[in-house]
Amino acid sequence: MGESMPLWSVTLTVAGHATDVAEVRSALDRLLTEHPFLSSVRYSATRAELRYWDEARDVDDAAAMALRLWPEHRVSAGLPNWSVAGIEVVDRATVEHRVEAQAASRHRRPARRARSLDLIGDIAPW
Repeated sequence: MGESMPLWSVTLTVAGHATDVAEVRSALDRLLTEHPFLSSVRYSATRAELRYWDEARDVDDAAAMALRLWPEHRVSAGLPNWSVAGIEVVDRATVEHRVEAQAASRHRRPARRARSLDLIGDIAPW
């Protein structure tokens, strides 16, 4: 049995011409059916941000797969003809560091509503 590959936290942002928000939402619902491991999606009429965990040999492979996600599902999910506007791929240790830093800063600032980014299939407007 082979070794498991490392997990990478991926955030893909796509943007383009304004599209009816209801159409964007329907397309994202279809994408979630085709690509069920999206952990969260935020969207508006002109952009969407997709977050998920992915297994890959290294950061280069994870980034390459992320760059193909939107174009490969564009037709089948009916996604808007938007382009990649940004990508972030970080290792699990970086995500854990950020979570710890956020928790520490909450003790120094007044409490505010937390946003969960790890709920599978969490799709919401911005």
